[in-house]
Parts: sequence; C-alpha cells; structure tokens
Amino acid sequence: MDLFSLPRLGVVVPPENPTAEPEFHRLAGGALNVYTSRFPVLPGLGLRDMLERYNAVLADTLAGFGGMRLDAAVVACSASHYLLAPAGDRAFCERLSERAGFPVRSSTQAVLAACEAFGADGLTLVSPYEPWLTDTSRDFWRRAGLRVDEVVLVPAGDRFDPYAVTRAEILDRLYGRPLPGDGALLFTGTGMATLAALETLARDTDRLLLTSNLASAWWALREVGAWGPGTAAAHPLLARLAQVPEAA
Repeated sequence: MDLFSLPRLGVVVPPENPTAEPEFHRLAGGALNVYTSRFPVLPGLGLRDMLERYNAVLADTLAGFGGMRLDAAVVACSASHYLLAPAGDRAFCERLSERAGFPVRSSTQAVLAACEAFGADGLTLVSPYEPWLTDTSRDFWRRAGLRVDEVVLVPAGDRFDPYAVTRAEILDRLYGRPLPGDGALLFTGTGMATLAALETLARDTDRLLLTSNLASAWWALREVGAWGPGTAAAHPLLARLAQVPEAA
C-alpha cells in the first residue's frame, strides 16, 4: 500500500506527554498516518490553570495543522476535558469539528463512544492523577451515566505523575485485589504508558480493557472506515477489542 494513501489522523497532545504518539503509532500505525500538534508550553501555571488554558487555545492548536487535509483528529488530553463535564465536552468537540471541517473528538468522548458501542455501563477507574483530578474524572463518568465501581490510584512512587508511572506499578496496584462488578477497566490519561501492562492483563481477565489512547485509536479507525478484523489485528489489544460484540 502507498504510505501516503492511508487516512490521516491528527493528534493534539500536551508538550511534555511522551506516550501518546508512540502508543497511537503502535495501535493504529498500520492503518493510519498519525500527525501531531502540541499545546503551548505554559510555564508558571498550576495544573488546573494549565488545563483550562489548554481548552482556551485548543482551536488555535488544531489550526496549527494548517492546510493539511486530515480525516479526523483526537485531543489526547483527558484531564482538560474532565473540567468541562460530559455535555460541555461533547458540545466543545462539535464546535471544533464544525470549525475544522473534519471530526474532532476528545479522548474522553472516545471512551464514552466505546462504552456505548460495547455495552459497558460500569467501570473500575485506574487513575495516575492526583486526588482532586481523579475525583473530577470519577464525577465526569458518573454524570455521563456510567457506574464507577471502584477507583484505583496509581501514583509514580511517592508522587502523582502520569508520565512516570511504570508497568510494574500498574500491575502491582491491580493484581492481588478483588475488583467489584464486571464493568470495564478504564485506564485514564493519555500520558500513562499502558500497553505493556494491558498486554499482561489481557491474558488474565475477560473484562473489557479500555485506555484513553486505545479508545481514541478505536474511534479514529472506526471514523475513517478502517475498523475491522483485518486492520484491528495489527495490534493485539485492538484485535481483542474487535472480538467484543457491539451493542445493538
């Protein structure tokens, strides 16, 4: 296949995020060409102010793709969209799509689309965020109509830093503890590297496994008409997801 005949996905990421592009390339690189635009560096701002600023400059950051024709775009920053609540997030993405001329979804809206498609009405939330942001995330999912059965915090050592969480820390928090319900396991945050941990978990659980990046890649493949057994098999986690019956 001609490399440049593949659909084009734009991804907007925070400047320090080391995870989103590698995971998107591993998940969907065989079916999509992935291009990125980064939010501006905002020195001196606290976390909440920085996230609010990301929302304020998102339209301009998307415009940074210039005249490149994109087939779809994903905003790979869950935390900033948690601040908007589900209805505000959805309306924001609709406005961005209309302005850009192609579908734009936040990673949070991609997760909601996946939960609806696969019939998940409950979840265990696995979060690398500091407590206030984890609480905001949990409230977001509840307001979206999902049952949150449990929250599992995954700090990086003695601090909360999504970019520094290791595979071992994720697995240590999940193995050896009973998880209530039968809902999805949702790993929030596009900056927490999850693929290696999920590949291990997939061998030991039948639960629906979702992450911000996995759900976003699934949404993008579906949006551009590249979702199916042939393309999904490019990565085992997408192949696993392709085997989950979609809700009617």
